[in-house]
Amino acid sequence: MPSLPDADFPTAGQLAPGQRAELVVSSRDGRDKRVVHSTDRRIEAPNWSPDGRWLIVNGGGKLYRIAIDGSGGAVEIDTTPVEDINNDHVLSPDGRWIYVSSEDSHIYRLPFDGGTPVRVSNDRPPSYAFRHYLHGISPDGMRLAYVGLELHAGRLMTRIWTIPSAGGDDTLHTEGVRLVDGPEFGPEGEMLWFNAEPLGAAPGHAQIFRKPLIGGDSVQLTDDERVNWFPHPAPDGTLVAYLSYPPGTLGHPEDRDVVIRTIRPDGSGKCDIDRFTGGQGTINAPSWAPDSSAFAYMRYPFAA
Repeated sequence: MPSLPDADFPTAGQLAPGQRAELVVSSRDGRDKRVVHSTDRRIEAPNWSPDGRWLIVNGGGKLYRIAIDGSGGAVEIDTTPVEDINNDHVLSPDGRWIYVSSEDSHIYRLPFDGGTPVRVSNDRPPSYAFRHYLHGISPDGMRLAYVGLELHAGRLMTRIWTIPSAGGDDTLHTEGVRLVDGPEFGPEGEMLWFNAEPLGAAPGHAQIFRKPLIGGDSVQLTDDERVNWFPHPAPDGTLVAYLSYPPGTLGHPEDRDVVIRTIRPDGSGKCDIDRFTGGQGTINAPSWAPDSSAFAYMRYPFAA
């Protein structure tokens, strides 16, 4: 398909005047960074394709493919008739499928090169006002991890679920007693990584956790004054990248002074990779290179 020039980009999700979206690839230690693509239209949440050739982003309710060297610009991926895709999307490990969350509250599967999406998620009772937010896929491609936002007894809650990637019964993994988000499988397929508000903490203290997929308790991996979201384990299991907000930040808003950090799987070795204006859309989705040498994220700088 032809490259999509900035002038023809969908109007939804526009940046502020003087602001740009920069698609960045960083080495795992942060020493080597390069801007792969820059635009005055809002794009979000890069995924790195399993063959290492492409970065997949969303923008204006659509999906786009960008070559890892930036050549050819942003090329639209056909998702008709689903055209309200948000920044929660993952790629199958074999490179055949893209799984997306839509603003209609459901999860869909479509071919990597584009095509008609097929719904994966299940209906829930209308009174739950249930919404699916996709975040992870197992290393064998057989299960998806998502956050369910739902209404119970007049109270909104978030809980972590998994579902077969081909569709089927949902499995519940957390009980909804605190805010949770960003569930992603570890590379061994036996752990779920996520962010959550520690029990008893006031809102605005999200930290990084992991828990066994089957049984076992959650283990907190970060414990600092900053607000930590969206953990992404590297495929080789040696590092976890995540987004860190200023203390007291509620939720994961855009246009904040944020830091990309990495830690080892045991929570040690904290390393600041980059600091910039960003937040929502920066690293909502899995974005490691398949060989774990680098990862991708979005910056949203304002003109000086």
